Amino acid sequence: MSELSVDHLLGIKYLNKKDIQLIFETADHFKEVINRPIKKVPSLRDITIANLFFENSTRTKLSFELAEKRLSADVINFSASQSSVKKGETLIDTVNNILSMKVDMVVMRHPNPGAGVFLSQHVNAKIINAGDGAHEHPTQALLDSYSIRERLGTVTNKNIVIVGDILHSRVALSNIYALKLQGANVMVCGPKTLLPKYISNLGVKVETNLKKALEWCDVANMLRVQNERMDISYFPSTREYAQQYGVTKALLNSLDKSITIMHPGPINRGVEITSDVADSDQAIILDQVENGVAIRMAVIYLLASKIKH
Repeated sequence: MSELSVDHLLGIKYLNKKDIQLIFETADHFKEVINRPIKKVPSLRDITIANLFFENSTRTKLSFELAEKRLSADVINFSASQSSVKKGETLIDTVNNILSMKVDMVVMRHPNPGAGVFLSQHVNAKIINAGDGAHEHPTQALLDSYSIRERLGTVTNKNIVIVGDILHSRVALSNIYALKLQGANVMVCGPKTLLPKYISNLGVKVETNLKKALEWCDVANMLRVQNERMDISYFPSTREYAQQYGVTKALLNSLDKSITIMHPGPINRGVEITSDVADSDQAIILDQVENGVAIRMAVIYLLASKIKH
C-alpha cells in the first residue's frame, strides 16, 4: 500500500500531489463505509487519539470525533477553554500530560500559527492540525477539494473563487495551496481591506467586484466574515458588506451559467449568502459536511498506519 510522504498533517504546504490523491482515494472507500447501515470499521481499535481544542469549535470537533469513532479508535477530548491552560499551563506541559496517558495521535486547534509544527518537534505522536490561528486548516481544504472533485469530476483547470474575509481565514490559505497543487485556477474576491497585501505572490488572481468574479468561476467558496478576529472595522457595516459581497439567488440567476456554491460554515445567513442560496441545488454545503467525515477518516487512517507500536 502506498503511504503519505509526511508523518503529520500540519498544513497543505507540506503535502504533494500524490498525497492528496491518496487521501481522496482512501476517502472514497470510507465514504462508502459511512453510508452502510453499520458505519464502523475496526481499523484503529488499538489507537488512542486526543482532541485538543484550545479554541472553540463545534463542527470541526464533531467531525473529527465522528471520524475517530467510525474507525473504532479510543478518543480523549480536551477542551482547553475550561482547563489548566487558563491557569497558565504551557502547551508543552498540557501535551506531555496527555501523552503520558499513552496517546498515539493528537488533533489540535490552537490560536497560534505554527503550534502544530512546534508540537510535532517535541512530542512523540502523530499531529493533525485542525486549525492554527489564521494560518492553515488542512482538512477543511482537503474536504473542499474533494467536494469539488465529486461535483465537477476534477479540480484540475477549474476556476475557483474564494470570496470574503481572506485576511483572517485559515481556510483560504489552505485552499489556495490545495487547489494550486491540483492545477486549479484560483481567484480571491473581497473588499481591499480584507485581502492580504502578499496574496498575489501566491499565484492567485485578485478581484474586488463580486459579479465579475462569479462570471469567471465554476465554483465560489463563500467565507464568513470573522468578526471575532477583528479588532478594527474593516468595512462600514454588515449590511453594506452583504450588498457588495453577498450572494443572492437573483445574482446567481443573472449569470449566464450555473455555478457551484460552497461554504465552510458556520453560515451567516443573509450576509455572505442568503438562505435561498444556501438551501438551493447549486450549494454543496451539506455534501461538504458529509465529505468532512470521510476525509478526516482517511487522514487519521493513513497517519495511523505510520505508527510504530
